[in-house]
Amino acid sequence: MSTAATAGGVPAAVTPTPPRLKARRAAAWRRRRLVLLLMSPWIVGFCVFFVYPLVTTALLSFTHYDLLSSPRWVGFANYDYLFNIDKQVWPAVSNTLWFIAIATPLQVLFAFGVATAITRARSGVSIFRAIFYLPAMAPPVAATLAFVYLFNPATGPVNAVLEKLGITGPLWFQSPGWSKPSLTLLGMWGIGNLMIIFLAAILDVPKHLYESAELDGAGWWQRLRSVTLPTISPVILFAVVISVIEALQYFTQAYVASTVAAGGGGGGAQDATNNLGYPQDSTLFYPVLLYQQGFRYFNMGYASAMAVILLFVALGVTLLILRRSDRWVHYAAGGR
Repeated sequence: MSTAATAGGVPAAVTPTPPRLKARRAAAWRRRRLVLLLMSPWIVGFCVFFVYPLVTTALLSFTHYDLLSSPRWVGFANYDYLFNIDKQVWPAVSNTLWFIAIATPLQVLFAFGVATAITRARSGVSIFRAIFYLPAMAPPVAATLAFVYLFNPATGPVNAVLEKLGITGPLWFQSPGWSKPSLTLLGMWGIGNLMIIFLAAILDVPKHLYESAELDGAGWWQRLRSVTLPTISPVILFAVVISVIEALQYFTQAYVASTVAAGGGGGGAQDATNNLGYPQDSTLFYPVLLYQQGFRYFNMGYASAMAVILLFVALGVTLLILRRSDRWVHYAAGGR
């Protein structure tokens, strides 16, 4: 070990000898190997179930592939067909944008309203929490089938009750103008997961903030606007991001509702298997069209191109929301 004296006689920093450096490097490498060993299940799963399918999808998007023959390279032909030729794309994009702009905000607001109401309940909080969370546990297919039955314009109990009240019920899933609002009602019925997230966030707001606001004479609305919303704004951001991503991937409920409504609308089983987007493409969301091209028409290359575009749109929308969030999201560390 070597030392050097400064001008004042104080020893300078000790310089490790080469053997000590080697020992430190060996220990650091052992720690890295241990970390890699512990992370290896996740790394393998990430590569097998995310990286490999992503790369394969990107490559297939430049090919013509029908699952029966080998992929044939076609360059950007799939993307050209997607943006310039396929007439079903823009109705599907329009339906998806409608769902993002209308259904998603309604679901987030309803979940937040239910969570706020539960926190203000004097008794029976656990019962209300269970009641509003249970729909989220229902399988999406079963829940959609139940809603299609309840909102059946001819035999459903909803229109029967409206008729007794002197109101002519709409056609719901059988109507192009009411099919998406019907799916929105289905989504608002199943807001249990978001409700639990908001409920935990609201209950975590420090009590002294409410007490300080009350001492300043703030009412319920002022406390909600000035204390609750700023404090839980990171949770609201999280809820908005995951809700938008789910809306971009909206498939199961739209698929089941369209096929069941088509089959029950007088067209029989043939319509039920061929009329995705029924009625009049009003439930033809982008993922439904992707499924139709890939698994019904076996245009796997074209479906891969659609999937790649969906990935980049989801990434772009998420980044846009995060970039804009600094205007209204407040973090506990101070500042925004």
